[in-house]
This record gives sequence, structure tokens and C-alpha cells, in this order.
Amino acid sequence: MEKTTENLTKHVYTLSHMIGNRSVEQIEELNQAANYIDEQFCKFGYPVERQYYRISDEANYEPFCMDEGNGDTESVEVCNIIATKIGMEYPDEIMIIGAHYDTCENPGADDNASGIAGILEIARLLSGIPTKRTIKFIAFTCEEPPAFHTEQMGSLVYAKDARQRNEDIKLSIVLEMIGYYSNEPNSQEVPLPLQECSFPTTGNFIMGIANQVAAVTVQELETKFSDTSIVSMKTLIVNNMAFVIEGVSFSDHWSFWQLGYPALMLTDTAFLRNPHYHRVTDTWNTLNYQQMAEVVKGLAEYLKIK
Repeated sequence: MEKTTENLTKHVYTLSHMIGNRSVEQIEELNQAANYIDEQFCKFGYPVERQYYRISDEANYEPFCMDEGNGDTESVEVCNIIATKIGMEYPDEIMIIGAHYDTCENPGADDNASGIAGILEIARLLSGIPTKRTIKFIAFTCEEPPAFHTEQMGSLVYAKDARQRNEDIKLSIVLEMIGYYSNEPNSQEVPLPLQECSFPTTGNFIMGIANQVAAVTVQELETKFSDTSIVSMKTLIVNNMAFVIEGVSFSDHWSFWQLGYPALMLTDTAFLRNPHYHRVTDTWNTLNYQQMAEVVKGLAEYLKIK
């Protein structure tokens, strides 16, 4: 666990502090982040490919950042980064572990260097262990504005291409902000629809949000977490189009939901807990890397049996 904690800290520090804000408006930094992720996957012995496409400012969107700084975006080339571990028993059946590596005009330590650090460390932990199914570790680009919930979102580009190729995706797990925890009472905001469900008001758990076709799988994952991790996992199953709780579709799992794939988001609940969400104060020293390591351990153990 000490090595995992150390690695998670290193990855988040590099992405959020050494590289910093990384977006289509800071394309040099976005490319630096892509190169760093690519290099890490290669160190673990995985074949890596890049899925390139162009993104422009043609999509209409409302700025979703809480700090000033959005400007016009010219057409630029961006890429998803894909590392593949071939399954030993069912190589054509795919498990995806993904996270976005771009930011919204801030250092993006929790959002979403924490998610990228998570997939990198899981890739390392599984590098020498045979798995039944093929696992694709994917660092998605352009989850944030101007691409958020548009055709230019990196995960939607991937999901549409996967559907055209009839890729048999059994589950896509998206890590979206997994680093902020608090043991203080009332540190967790509870949306109105959940206030009657004895939802925790202390922000020290990880949340799994899945669509209906992933319901059974997310329950299996919750059980595995309870067996292997000291971080508890809470789950929420939602109808694909009935987003009655703000934020349940605010990441790359949404793209897979659009194509009918089973997908879930693991999150520390973002703005419902983390006061630094989409602010310049989202820095590496605000996160709890021991708790992150527990989440990574639970996920890695689950993937070993899948």
C-alpha cells in the first residue's frame, strides 16, 4: 500500500503541479499530459495506441467552470490514450478502466489527475497478473468544456467507434475525482432525492453511479470493496435518461450510456463534497492519497477476478 500511495501522489503532483492546467486552450500542456500517461503505460509493458481526432469551438456550450478564464478554442488535434491487456480466457470481452486527463482552467488535482493516477496505478498492479477478460486502460481527452456532453467529447468518440466495430464491452468503469475525503460531520452534501435514504453526511466514502444494465456488476463491485478496502462504497442505479440528481451524468460514463453500454462512475461526489471543484485551489496537497490507495486496491482486486 505504501508503494501505491507513493505512486498516486507522484502522478497527481506531476499532472497538476508540474504540468498544470491542461486543456484545448492550453494544448502544449494537454500534450505534455498525454505524453506522460503514454510513457507510464509503456513502463508497465503495455502496448499503447492513440486515437486522434480534431476538436473545434463549433459546439455550443455554457461555460461550466467556476473561475474565470474560458476563451475561444481553435481547431486542434487531440487524442485518447489506450493501453491494452489481453485477456487469457475471453480476449474478445472488454473491461474498460477510464478517466479524463483534461482540466477546466485549474490545476485539476482531484478533477481529474486523481482518476488518471488511479488507472495508471491499477495498470501497474495488474501488469504481471493474467486476467480472464481483456482490459483497456483509457485516458480520455476533452471531457471538460468546450467538449462536455458534445460530439467532441473524447469518450463519446471512443464509444461510437467501439459500437461501430461491435466491441464487446462488458463494463466501463470511469474514475472521476477519487481523491477528496473528510471525516468531519456534515462534510457531505446530500441531494434532496437521497435525503430520505439514510445517505451518509460524512464525506469519507466512494460513490458508484451506474446505469440499469450495469446494476448487477456494480453490486458485485460493492461487495468486493467491502471485502478488500477500508473505504466503503455506496451505489446508485439510475435510468439512462432520468438524471433527477444533478451530476450523475457529469463524466465519461455518460458517453457509454448513450451507446447502451454498461458503465459506472466511481467518484468522491465532486461538488457535493470537494470545495475546490473547478477552482484554482484544486491542488495536489488537498487530497488524501491513503484513501485513494484503498479505492485503487479495491478496484484492482475486483478486476483480478473478472
